[in-house]
Amino acid sequence: MSQFIELTDYDASIHREILDSLTREDNAIVEICEDRAIAEMRGYLSRRYDVDVIFSATGSNRNQLILMMAIDIAVYHVFCIHNPQKISQIRKDRYDRAKEWLKQIADEDISVDGAPLLPEEERANKATFLTKSNPKRVNHY
Repeated sequence: MSQFIELTDYDASIHREILDSLTREDNAIVEICEDRAIAEMRGYLSRRYDVDVIFSATGSNRNQLILMMAIDIAVYHVFCIHNPQKISQIRKDRYDRAKEWLKQIADEDISVDGAPLLPEEERANKATFLTKSNPKRVNHY
């Protein structure tokens, strides 16, 4: 169970009545979706950032951008429980935006201001090498 997201944090993204009706007032479902969202985010952020520090923060010590993205992902998972065929477009868009943001962080195209970085030696150990080549040309003889 994660302490990173509090139940009151959802008030900025979804009305409490809607959240309660989707989960049938079972907070365990919300916690499961939060844990899944955080696990998903850890996979993208762990290459550069100290995710243990990020997700153990509470209250005003939390990074608000990471919190917003975590809530968007968690709310998307809550909506998927209810009726995945009728998810509102705004929820799909916000989830897609969060995933794209995480991919850009993983590719090191963007960074998160104020997020604690891993120590340099750990980042060097996690560095990967990528080999690319030009697309194959078709030669006709």
